[in-house]
Amino acid sequence: MVKLNSSVPEGPLAEKWSNYKSNQNLVNPANKRKLDVIVVGTGLAGASAAASLAEMGFKVKSFCYQDSPRRAHSIAAQGGINAAKNYQNDGDSIYRLFFDTIKGGDYRSREANVYRLAEVSNDIIDQCVGQGVPFAREYGGTLDNRSFGGALVSRTFYARGQTGQQLLLGAYQALSRQIKKGNVEMYPRMEMYNLVMVDGKARGIIGRDVVSGKLERYSAHAVVLASGGYGNVYFLSTMAMGANASAQWQCYTKGALIGNPCFVQIHPTCIPVHGDSQSKLTLMSESLRNDGRIWVPKKKDDADRLQSGDLNGTDIPEEDRDYYLERRYPAFGNLVPRDVASRAAKERCDAGYGVNSTGLAVFLDFKDSIKRLGKDVIEAKYGNLFQMYEKITDDNPYEGPMMIYPAIHYSMGGIWVDYELHTTIPGLFATGESNFSDHGANRLGASALMQGLADGYFVLPYTIQNYLADEINTPRFKTDIPEFDEAEQEVRGQLEKLMAVKGGQTVDTLHKRLGKIMWDYVGMARNKEGLIKGREEIKKLREEFWSGVKIPGKMDDLNPELQKASRLADFIELGELMAMDALNREESCGGHFRDEFQTEEGEALRNDKDFTYVAVWEYKGPGKEPQLHKESLDFEYIEVKQRNYK
Repeated sequence: MVKLNSSVPEGPLAEKWSNYKSNQNLVNPANKRKLDVIVVGTGLAGASAAASLAEMGFKVKSFCYQDSPRRAHSIAAQGGINAAKNYQNDGDSIYRLFFDTIKGGDYRSREANVYRLAEVSNDIIDQCVGQGVPFAREYGGTLDNRSFGGALVSRTFYARGQTGQQLLLGAYQALSRQIKKGNVEMYPRMEMYNLVMVDGKARGIIGRDVVSGKLERYSAHAVVLASGGYGNVYFLSTMAMGANASAQWQCYTKGALIGNPCFVQIHPTCIPVHGDSQSKLTLMSESLRNDGRIWVPKKKDDADRLQSGDLNGTDIPEEDRDYYLERRYPAFGNLVPRDVASRAAKERCDAGYGVNSTGLAVFLDFKDSIKRLGKDVIEAKYGNLFQMYEKITDDNPYEGPMMIYPAIHYSMGGIWVDYELHTTIPGLFATGESNFSDHGANRLGASALMQGLADGYFVLPYTIQNYLADEINTPRFKTDIPEFDEAEQEVRGQLEKLMAVKGGQTVDTLHKRLGKIMWDYVGMARNKEGLIKGREEIKKLREEFWSGVKIPGKMDDLNPELQKASRLADFIELGELMAMDALNREESCGGHFRDEFQTEEGEALRNDKDFTYVAVWEYKGPGKEPQLHKESLDFEYIEVKQRNYK
């Protein structure tokens, strides 16, 4: 029987983390050398964790399916990273960052974890500056800030529109140093295919060399999952095309519970879909909303002519433009949180005011800011983003407005962890986007990088010792034991089953169909009837997948289609779980919007009486209904109330 224990320390909120660190178990330097830790993933959470643990003296094995740790999807993050340094002297504080994050997540995150995140945020900036990350600076040399959605202060540190890239290079440098010293063994092009359990504890993984197709065994005293989010269940998303949920799903089937799987984020500023053959969507950073104004025509006739191509955005006079976010949310304007901005764009487009040929786009216009600040200033802030937009769309955003539309972006749900980032499997930890813990029902912009680095640099290095302190007498063990035999055979059996199908439909064809089902029924707006239908459609697709998928090539060889098929098999299972979770949560909160539960003004309507909890799902076996557990969310230090950004 699973019993959830959040392991939150006693004491006042602002003292919990300090008290924890003062009383935790430690491992002395001589014993650290005897302990191995596997880290799966080399994004910000994984690279920072591997580097930090190795710097402390642990022996680390680091894995990524890419050809280099630098190709992790964290490199795609654009706009910035939050911290409560209050450089602008505009009233920011650790408490305000904590409050904005809780509020932005629509009061569906664990209070103690979020406060700790805000508390260590300032250390992250110091760490990254020390690594040489080239943050933007004011004329006097101090670090610059800009604003992001859901905040009334400027707390986002940035490096033009490539912050994720610069932060990942900093973490990669730290990781490379430990590889050189021999404290980290790096395994690129190696994808995790199974978790190995020995006596109820996570003791290793089965990996597949994606070049040779060979299955390999790796043992350790603990395993850290830093494998990112599952947005690609929708096929079209802002995620890297290789990003997947398989590592999470493998751990779920071994006993690691999943929390809030229906909580996914719709990002409001993405380049709109342009055709049926598209395989990926491109993010345009939320930072653009600092200086860009979002609008649609006031007149339906103007919208019709924009959709037919008879008008351009520059043809619409100022008095005929509806700056709908500024109109609806005067206090926050264009900087409302992502879920609010996304639903507002959908509402305008559904009403017929969309501005491109599909009617599914709104304008993001820099005319006023270029006039006010000058083109040179805008180019210095956002130049690489403008260049990227022009390359993709062949439109010059300096001369006319960008067109944007919401798209699937981030996963707030993930593996359930306690305060120590420990899952329900002893010895298995989850960090960054692969866990559920910090963002509730909606992540504020610029907080993903903050959480990944907080977990890797400043949280896990403390909390994992609390577990490893009891493992110092556990010797390194070989991988020729029955548990590894069984885990490898599970993988081989699954791959052989996939290769034996020999159907006629490509993996991408089936994945696109899953994505459409998910977007239509488990997407930006949901309702009971649609969720029930969506789940039934996923079940039908599962049958079709296992009877009709086509995988050319060999199993023990370089085979990208086999890789994609094994990931899609997991996406199908996860998609059904997401639909179940969304159906169970009879309220609207953050990115989870049920049509049946909204205010008269169309805003999300929570049900705090019945749903102030983390929905935690337990795997019960193939073909069986998962079991729902509930972690109650208790708010002692803030007042839970309806969000208001007006």
